[in-house]
Amino acid sequence: MLSALTPETASETSPGKRPPAADRVYAHVKQAVLDRRYEGGTLLTEGHLAEVTGVSRTPVREALLRLEAEGLLKLYPKKGALVLPVSAQEIRDVIETRLLIEEHAARKAVPASPRLVARLEELLGEQRRHAAAGDLPAFSASDRCFHAEIVRSAGNLILERLYDQLRDRQLRMGVAVMHAHPDRIAKNIAEHTEILRALRAGDADAAAGAVGRHIGRVRELAGGDPR
Repeated sequence: MLSALTPETASETSPGKRPPAADRVYAHVKQAVLDRRYEGGTLLTEGHLAEVTGVSRTPVREALLRLEAEGLLKLYPKKGALVLPVSAQEIRDVIETRLLIEEHAARKAVPASPRLVARLEELLGEQRRHAAAGDLPAFSASDRCFHAEIVRSAGNLILERLYDQLRDRQLRMGVAVMHAHPDRIAKNIAEHTEILRALRAGDADAAAGAVGRHIGRVRELAGGDPR
């Protein structure tokens, strides 16, 4: 936060007002990076971001520093901030972590509770609606929630927190894959349906296998398959 409040930020921190200027810039840039409006390799300038978000440059700098710390941007003094592309190594690391967590969670989820089954059915319905509307960012977010619900059902808070740390990378990779492979949307829904069917049937091996195949296909399409 700023060490001293300007008239602009002072008014924004009052009850009922909008979030502070730096938080608005942070939210705008982060969401644009995740849904690929700002693609990897894009150079963002403080002046442009100040203009599109309606703030001064000071909160822009603060927001960019936060995003650099999260690994989404690289700052270059007097030039701007470069949106970092997702590397093949990062894809491999994310996929490997997901496989370790999600296959374990799928086994632990059996027998699936009625609450889990109902929630996964609800998320599948959301995915179908987002697919019909062509809303890839919303589809990717619902897709990620589907997997997160299974992880949460395992009841391991440490694994759940670790999985949550992958959220931004998962969303960004998911949107990129579906932009490059539009047919992946329908296949994702079919594979999620297969996972849910195995969970509902109480078959731990089938559930873990379906999760592994699903994540493995994402790795191939995202460019992180080392083969």
